[in-house]
Amino acid sequence: MKFKPKPGQIDFTKIRYCPVINCVLKHKDKILLVKRNKNLNFYPNYWNGISGFLDDKKSLKEKIISEIKEETKIPKNQIKRIQIGEIFLQEEPKYKKTWIVHPILVVVKTDKIRLDWEAQEYKWVSKKEAKKLKLMPGFLKVLCQI
Repeated sequence: MKFKPKPGQIDFTKIRYCPVINCVLKHKDKILLVKRNKNLNFYPNYWNGISGFLDDKKSLKEKIISEIKEETKIPKNQIKRIQIGEIFLQEEPKYKKTWIVHPILVVVKTDKIRLDWEAQEYKWVSKKEAKKLKLMPGFLKVLCQI
């Protein structure tokens, strides 16, 4: 899939350092993992949280809310709490990238979601169950942060 930036959006496709959010949605005692679309440029078929580039002028909180709504259809009024973890760098020689990862915990009121095109399936799992899946590099560190 060829990425086409919207007006005001930065295209990080060929940029070395890329700021991203990786949101772990929590409902009761389970966390949401999504399996990335097989056609994505980065990490196809890996399990991950809800993620996105910090590629526009939105604040961090606005970006978190908009990515969750876009990728899961969970609206802002179903978000109980947002907690931001400690930013870390994730080197990825395969893509010649350094991800600047912002780990985010988002406690939600619902486990009802509808995926967009970026993911092909989802699961609500325990952290222990998550560790058994093919996780995106750096995602275990995100889980430890939150």
